Amino acid sequence: MYSLSLNQRAALLSVFMLVVGLLIWEAAIPAQKAVGELTEYERLTGAGAPKAGVPPPSQVIAKAWEQLSNPFYDAGPNDKGIGIQIGYSIYRVLTGYVMAALIAIPFGFLIGMSQVAYRAFNPFIQVLRPISPLAWMPLALFIIGDSEASAIFVIFICSIWPMLINTAFGVAAVREDWVNVARTHELGPIKTAFTVILPAAAPTIVTGMRISIGIAWLVIVAAEMLVGGTGIGYYVWNEWNNLDLTSVVFSILMIGVVGMLLDAMFGLLQRRVTYAE
Repeated sequence: MYSLSLNQRAALLSVFMLVVGLLIWEAAIPAQKAVGELTEYERLTGAGAPKAGVPPPSQVIAKAWEQLSNPFYDAGPNDKGIGIQIGYSIYRVLTGYVMAALIAIPFGFLIGMSQVAYRAFNPFIQVLRPISPLAWMPLALFIIGDSEASAIFVIFICSIWPMLINTAFGVAAVREDWVNVARTHELGPIKTAFTVILPAAAPTIVTGMRISIGIAWLVIVAAEMLVGGTGIGYYVWNEWNNLDLTSVVFSILMIGVVGMLLDAMFGLLQRRVTYAE
């Protein structure tokens, strides 16, 4: 008798919960009366006018079909397709993220390989790390004077700490006997770092990178609500101002889907670099 695998059973359970959740959601939203069902008094008092409220799944699905059928249209500054808005957000996230990685990973190597450097820099890291990334936004806008660059700077600030800390921890946790073997083969510090320490610390480093990309995607939505102009965060805020809650719910779901895809990419990379001792 054929039995389902663990992944297949989990997938079926997920689909079942999704269907049940959508049905409950649809049933919980009261249907508005059609114009023909209204009394004359209700028509005169405007009772049949559409009221803003949480949209049912059927409306969200219809909005998703409308938006995803033409995601890259551009009808002006305040009317761009969801694909363009997400593209702006991903550009800002990746720009700030790459800048943070170029600084955090080498600096984390330095801190992880030197106890003196760790003890010297750790107080500054512990003070700066808990500061909310959005708290830097007013200062960035004042100093940089550009909303686009300020949003990228905020992504840089929020991305740097998980990568820095995980890199330092991963490097410091490399087994001493592996480093001693490199010394017996008379490998220099640079070659030891790339051939021994980096492969050994790679799983921990990628874990920090995975955490950073998730935080960066969270922060960019709030940052774009503040700076405006373009991006998925601005799209959410603009649709809220238009009282189009169907578009708001749709954009929230798109934020989740893109975040899931970014996390899945780094999850795949993490499995590639993980090794068994």
